[in-house]
Amino acid sequence: MAERGSSGVLMVMLDPGIATPLPAGVREKLAELELELSEGDITQKGYEKKRGKLLAPYIPQIQGVDPSLQIDHRIHASAQAAPPGSKQNKPRVANSRDERFRSDLHTEAVQAALAKYKERKMPMPSKRRSVLVQSSVEACTPPDTSSASEDEGSLRRQGRICSSSPYQAHPSVEHWFNRVIQGSSTSSSASSTSSHPGGRAHHSCNTTSASAATVLADLMAHTQLDGPSAPPDVTGLWERSVHEERPQVAPARGLPRGHTHTSVLETADGTDRGDGEATDVQHPDPNQPKPEGGEMRALHGDPLGVITNWPPSLLASLQRWGSTHAKSPCLTALDNTGKPVYTLTYGKLWTRSQKLAFTLLNKLSSRNEPLLRPGDRVALVFPNNDPVMFMVAFYGCLLAELVPVPIEVPLTRKDAGGQQVGFLLGSCGVTLALTTDACQKGLPKAQTGEVVTFKGWPRLLWFVTDGKHVVKPPKDWHPPIREAGDEIAYIEYKSSKEGSTMGITVSHSAMLAHCHALTQACGYTEGEIITNVLDFKRDAGLWHGVLTSVMNRLHVISIPYSLMKVNPLSWIQKVHTYKARVAVVKSRDMHWSLLAQREQRDISLSSLRMLIVADGANPWSISSCDAFLNVFQARGLRPEAICPCASSSEAMTVAIRRPPEMGVPPPGKAVLSMSGLSYGVIRVDTEEKLSVLTVQDVGQVMPGALVCVIQLEGTPYLCRMDEVGEICVSSSSTGISYYGLPGMTKNVFETIPVTSSGSPISDRTFTRTSLLGFIGPDNLVFVVGKLDGLMAVSGRRHNADDVVATALAVEPMKFVYRGRIAVFSVSVLHDERIVVVAEQRPDASEEDSFQWMSRVLQAIDSIHQVGVYCLALVPANTLPKAPLGGIHISESKQRFLDGALHPCNVLMCPHTCVTNLPKPRQKQPGTEVGPASMIVGNLVAGKRIAQACGRDVSQLEDHDQFLYLQDVLQWRAQATPDHPLFLLLNAKGTVANTASCVQLHKRAERVAIALMERGRLNTGDHVALVYPPGIDLIATFYGCLYAGCVPVTVRPPHPQNLTTTLPTVKMIVEVSKSVCILTTQAIMKLLKSKEAAAAVDVKAWPLILDTDDLPRKRIPQIYKPPTPEMLAYLDFSVSTTGILAGVKMSHAATSALCRSIKLQCELYPSRQIAICLDPYCGLGFALWCLCSVYSGHQSILVPPLELETNASLWLSAVSQYKARVTFCSYSVMEMCTKGLGSQTEALRLRSVNLSCVRTCMVVAEERPRIALTQSFSKIFKDLGLSPRAVSTTFGCRVNVAVCLQGTSGPDPTTVYLDMRALRHDRVRLVERGSPHSLPLMESGKILPGVKVIIANTETKGPLGDSHLGEIWVSSPHNATGYYTVYGEEALHADHFSTRLSFGDTQTVWARTGYLGFLRRTELTDASGERHDALYVVGSLDETLELRGMRYHPIDIETSVIRSHKSIAECAVFTWTNLLVVVVELEGSEQEALDLVALVTNVVLEEHYLIVGVVVVVDPGVIPINSRGEKQRMHLRDGFLADQLDPIYVAYNM
Repeated sequence: MAERGSSGVLMVMLDPGIATPLPAGVREKLAELELELSEGDITQKGYEKKRGKLLAPYIPQIQGVDPSLQIDHRIHASAQAAPPGSKQNKPRVANSRDERFRSDLHTEAVQAALAKYKERKMPMPSKRRSVLVQSSVEACTPPDTSSASEDEGSLRRQGRICSSSPYQAHPSVEHWFNRVIQGSSTSSSASSTSSHPGGRAHHSCNTTSASAATVLADLMAHTQLDGPSAPPDVTGLWERSVHEERPQVAPARGLPRGHTHTSVLETADGTDRGDGEATDVQHPDPNQPKPEGGEMRALHGDPLGVITNWPPSLLASLQRWGSTHAKSPCLTALDNTGKPVYTLTYGKLWTRSQKLAFTLLNKLSSRNEPLLRPGDRVALVFPNNDPVMFMVAFYGCLLAELVPVPIEVPLTRKDAGGQQVGFLLGSCGVTLALTTDACQKGLPKAQTGEVVTFKGWPRLLWFVTDGKHVVKPPKDWHPPIREAGDEIAYIEYKSSKEGSTMGITVSHSAMLAHCHALTQACGYTEGEIITNVLDFKRDAGLWHGVLTSVMNRLHVISIPYSLMKVNPLSWIQKVHTYKARVAVVKSRDMHWSLLAQREQRDISLSSLRMLIVADGANPWSISSCDAFLNVFQARGLRPEAICPCASSSEAMTVAIRRPPEMGVPPPGKAVLSMSGLSYGVIRVDTEEKLSVLTVQDVGQVMPGALVCVIQLEGTPYLCRMDEVGEICVSSSSTGISYYGLPGMTKNVFETIPVTSSGSPISDRTFTRTSLLGFIGPDNLVFVVGKLDGLMAVSGRRHNADDVVATALAVEPMKFVYRGRIAVFSVSVLHDERIVVVAEQRPDASEEDSFQWMSRVLQAIDSIHQVGVYCLALVPANTLPKAPLGGIHISESKQRFLDGALHPCNVLMCPHTCVTNLPKPRQKQPGTEVGPASMIVGNLVAGKRIAQACGRDVSQLEDHDQFLYLQDVLQWRAQATPDHPLFLLLNAKGTVANTASCVQLHKRAERVAIALMERGRLNTGDHVALVYPPGIDLIATFYGCLYAGCVPVTVRPPHPQNLTTTLPTVKMIVEVSKSVCILTTQAIMKLLKSKEAAAAVDVKAWPLILDTDDLPRKRIPQIYKPPTPEMLAYLDFSVSTTGILAGVKMSHAATSALCRSIKLQCELYPSRQIAICLDPYCGLGFALWCLCSVYSGHQSILVPPLELETNASLWLSAVSQYKARVTFCSYSVMEMCTKGLGSQTEALRLRSVNLSCVRTCMVVAEERPRIALTQSFSKIFKDLGLSPRAVSTTFGCRVNVAVCLQGTSGPDPTTVYLDMRALRHDRVRLVERGSPHSLPLMESGKILPGVKVIIANTETKGPLGDSHLGEIWVSSPHNATGYYTVYGEEALHADHFSTRLSFGDTQTVWARTGYLGFLRRTELTDASGERHDALYVVGSLDETLELRGMRYHPIDIETSVIRSHKSIAECAVFTWTNLLVVVVELEGSEQEALDLVALVTNVVLEEHYLIVGVVVVVDPGVIPINSRGEKQRMHLRDGFLADQLDPIYVAYNM
């Protein structure tokens, strides 16, 4: 709003009260610069330089203004703008931009609407500096994070004046507050005043609450700006705010009235059908306006006049004028300075067309066959500044009976929409393209020198039509000139809303009839002069400037687009110079000429009898017409000469306003209610409401045509008199088909409108025009929009052009370029959502742009009562261009959906727009099902209780005596001293260390002596073992057992990352109460180093012993625990939720664990297994340190860290040692898949062969990652890996090994679950590939001695087969409890010893904390029983409770990763009821903002959730633990502490 709403004069603010206009000359020059910049003819730098020079004398005045005053002043200026009725025409020097898209009325409406909102703040997105530097370096301003803004003070003051306490308990404060958090609520229009009869009083108190709320809003915005500290929990407020406050909300949104909302994310009413996932059906609003008029009748145009000497065809006309008036001028072409370059006479047109026709038919051949036959299609590729060559080529083709297909000149291989044009040419069977010499030289060439084949185009032969390439026909050759018949004359291309290009075929008879109708409607007389600014290749430019002109021997002055860009006044000057009688323009041309109009006294438009406005059907042309008339009436322009017309590619000209000498009624205007229009109903708005649309008529129906208006959807019933519908035309002058598309042709060109009783209104077929409108009084045609621009949102229809106009009226030209706004709708969650994309000026600051965006949202919301789903700003000149300026809408939409728009600012408002989410699930209180009815229910349903167990091990136990692991090692050292137990590999794949039974025993003895003698430890003391993965770790573990100490294995700190890894070591040492640390000399130095001192208190370490050089001594006797229930070791691990948990493992459990694994994997001393796992906790530790000693097999140890330097290390080892069984983690599998995916051939040459592997098991504590295991199997299938080999295991804190595939038993099975049922804690199996299906792989076989049951998480009762519940486990190797600080045991007691509430209440179970289900399969296991498969769905701690449903983060993350190729990883968590999605961007930072919309879309579509915050970060930011699991809680802490250094943070409204 740098300009005042009504006058549109650029003002310089001297003082809040006075505005001095700049001198006219300066304004003019500024306007021209603007134009050059918006068209891309001048660089931003050049623009700034020139603009700076022009404004230099006035700058000091501008700078002294307090911006806050400016803002306030602007608002008051606009709010007090003159009412639309009082014509304030005099001061309006029509310099105002955006005139095409604004009537003053509209601008004022927008300003008034915004004035109501004042400056409302929203949380601004935070952006990394580098993302800002996109368009130009100077344009970059760092995001302002300071919390004081200049206008804040004034707002606060108002708040105090207005009410004694700003936080008055007025119900609408809550509304406001919620609205601030959610963006604007959808119907925030004038309802506060208009909906109450006693509007005034209500309004005054509304301002009170509004200003109070603004203060709240400010506070709110700033808390969010300073770093993402938690926003207030908005759900509480929302529940209390009731809708009776604003009665108009309900009608606007189609919600049942008086429906109270329950949470910010729950904004709809829906019923729980099946799984409660049906999205809410928008109920039609009972109060919506309905059409009340009678049924319309078809409208007849004047009869076509009979003219005696009317030619039988257009070509006969050409022949006639070419022969009888050869010297008569036909077409004058201008160059870029406006000088006439060439005037084509009718004689020349006739002879040159004949030459070309003869050449095409006779001189082009392939293999001695003529290349072209009559009826073939030929492409015409002519630049916009060469109408002469085009006209010759067009008529040359017609004379040769060929069908011309005029298209735009392709500039690059990737032109917007170029591929579709190629598709059209291909489907038309075009093999030849005609062009000019200059144009052919400018086309991109291949290396051979030939024109490249454009993307999607057929192979074309390019023929240059300049004089030297065509030959004179012999005297006896005459082109055939027939009467106009139904054969195709030419094909005009048109792009549909979706971006596909169709060819509309026009027959010779229709072409002639159309010329006849235009001649009669426009009253053309022979020899008249017309100026044509339009594209002569199609549409009105072709109809008036190429076809009808030849019919009437008119002289056309053709004004190229390039000249208009240099001199927008050129067409007016030519009208004056040539005394033209008719001008054919678009409202854009009128607008441009207003901008540039110099105070030229010598221009006269008095010769014009018709100024045909070709896009008069555009609702915003009226303002251009009015403004143009205001200025040029003084130069002789007669008001009645302005003749808007409506046309469409299919029906050609539909209606045109006639010149008054034809005795037609005066023109009409209608002021329509925008809200009525959105329901398809015409309501004339008498009051000066904000949301109105002013439209002008487009005159009368064309001569000889029959017109009616039909309903948009379904059967083509006639509309009522007050209903908006699609205009249909039946006449001999419409197109006849879409080339090669019979189905669409039937629908569009052969419509039969019917009356309400179902009888056809006429025996003629009608053509749909895709224009929306109605027939007004005096049979005038009114058009209110186009079908292409229609967006159907929640049962109401909005016109894209109207929305563009509203956006432009907000602050015209300050932040965005005029005419560079695209509005379209995308379908998300079963409804259309509005997207607005604009090109931002490089000099707009972040703060300004964001402010502009929030104001646009408010304005659209106010005036159209519809929410905008996404508003994006892109750098200048980056939206795809249509051939003659303008934006290529469908291409922009495609880029938006593909994530290729690269916006520099984005604002998503899903909370306000999405009103059809399924109803939140509500748990029924007090209706718990009792135990008895559950058992009965299960029996009735034929369900068995979900319980399963591994092989029974009770009969295998040797009851004589219990074997401790230290005894086993001692026994092996005596029985098979040289049997190799361990083999450690280094990064090169060579053996770094080995240990036989006796070597391990001797090393362990030395460690035990060191502990007793040097450490003076007592039995039962805890010892921390801090070693890299290797044999030292194993030896010290057994050394501790020999000495009777309790070992705790700890991962050593990372020398490069001490600050984050050392505190964890310290914590485990402290929590485990270790009295001594055993480690290597190198790590010992590290623990005591200066760097370590910076991270932890190094003086607080307990005794540290290094075990590098220990004396060779024998231990007098090995410690023997008094009972197997004694503690053997502590197992510490960080869970995925970031909690450090240590569990106690007794000697009995340790031996039982080893025995189960031995049985399951058939481990014997002769076996070799390869292990690529971290040896510090869980199953990894057991396999690395315990199992070999127990079973005697040889373990090949591969430290996972070594894979970072040599990705093929593990697989090469498996192949080299022919390991039948191997274990790895998901991170190892991922490293192999990513690192070796393309190197399988190289590995095969190095003779890596994996056919030896029978089972490759992934050790995990999560749901199987089926996509990863499948791609791993697929990639390494070439190296002989059997697809059946890969499987997963499952363990958790209470039991480190519940399932493990093992060597025998059936293959793991996969089932497909309905994800929607899963959210409701239900298991519903579906077919593979069905929508919303989730593949789930069984987590391996249940281990021997392990019993599993599925229990209800709340009632703790047993569940039936295929029911989702918590997995409980009972086994001899369960851990005995958490080892935690004293006092917390009670909290977790039931994790290790809990009982069912009914059924088998004796067995003691441990709760795993994981959700899953058991399912009996058709397979049989080793014992011949039917096999029970255990499926793990996910950890209970990790689940997100949103909208009453349970979501597993991995499901949302999988969807997000799939949404864009540049998303490398994703993690989600919740933050005060908001869903936060963090994505790692693996591409250029330009793509960061593309992800915001895609992430929001996919989560809405697939999970029915609204994303609250999208955080885009660098790769590697999401923390991952040693098992490859995401540490979402650590990430959440990092986000809240503002430590992620994000590229971009978007807060969805």
